[in-house]
Amino acid sequence: MAIEYREWREGDDLALLEIWGGPETHQARQFRGALAPSSDGAGSPWRRCIVAEDVVDGVGIPVAAGVVYEASLHPERLWTYIEVARDHRRSGVGATLLTMLRREAEQSPSGVSRLRAKVEPGTPGAAFAEAFGLSPIQRSRLVVVEPGALRLPVFPAKDDGGGPANDENAGSDVVMDLATGSVELTDVVGRYYTAIHGWDSPGVLSMGQVQKLFLDDLTGAHGAIVLRAQPESAFGSGVAPTRKGRIRAFAVSYAAPAQGPDQDPVHDGQDAPTDVFVGHEPALAADDAAEAVRDMLALIAYQHPVMLELDDSMTALRAAVEPLLENGKARLSGPETLVVSD
Repeated sequence: MAIEYREWREGDDLALLEIWGGPETHQARQFRGALAPSSDGAGSPWRRCIVAEDVVDGVGIPVAAGVVYEASLHPERLWTYIEVARDHRRSGVGATLLTMLRREAEQSPSGVSRLRAKVEPGTPGAAFAEAFGLSPIQRSRLVVVEPGALRLPVFPAKDDGGGPANDENAGSDVVMDLATGSVELTDVVGRYYTAIHGWDSPGVLSMGQVQKLFLDDLTGAHGAIVLRAQPESAFGSGVAPTRKGRIRAFAVSYAAPAQGPDQDPVHDGQDAPTDVFVGHEPALAADDAAEAVRDMLALIAYQHPVMLELDDSMTALRAAVEPLLENGKARLSGPETLVVSD
């Protein structure tokens, strides 16, 4: 076996797909798209992509590839991905590619050279990462919460200002729909995302970036609900409040993708889980944040299942969801994902 290494060329994607076959993991499905021609960063993110060829009788057959590239979001590390054909593993090809990519990373225009990657525990990719000094810095799980898993919160009857309390409108001043284009929503979503990513900073997010990442129509965002603090009047308890309470928790729902082979195996049709992003005002005390997120989750999962991404850094959401995983009222949807870094 004679292995030669070169830069990525047009047509390598098709040649490698013939050798690799279908993706073995969700990460392979996600990151194969990052294998592309190298770029010096003029008009597109800096990238270096290397292909390994097995040369037989003077003809090179692509069998492996690796890429390292800068990211505008989470710029403190470079993303890297390596895939080797099954029959060429444990032969040093992956190790050589990683060594070459690390050398390329030292020349990145930003000066950033630390690497990160995503792997699934127990897979060859995870074993490879561990062997070459990439350790977990975060764990992420996709969780489906079943309908009625949590008791609905009880809200005080609404005081309409001098009249008797109205039970029919209880909660109407704290649970509200909000447009995904709302400046108020955009602000809290951006600050929450930054707060839960202290382990891998996203940098300074503008309002426009937050909209593009989480709330724009192109993301599939099609609805938002917020849980507010109780409104207070500036003129005393006997006068109806004129201002809404501050957002405590939020949930953004996303349009379901087209059904296909990756559809949730337990729910289909109208019972398919709704993809949601749940968070809270990061300035809340830990107990208050946990309560707000738990109440929000109870509301959105009252009648229909929801699916959410649960990172270990999401302390308040973990407090609500992990007991549900233990008692069978929530379940994992697919294997865990580890973000590893050197």
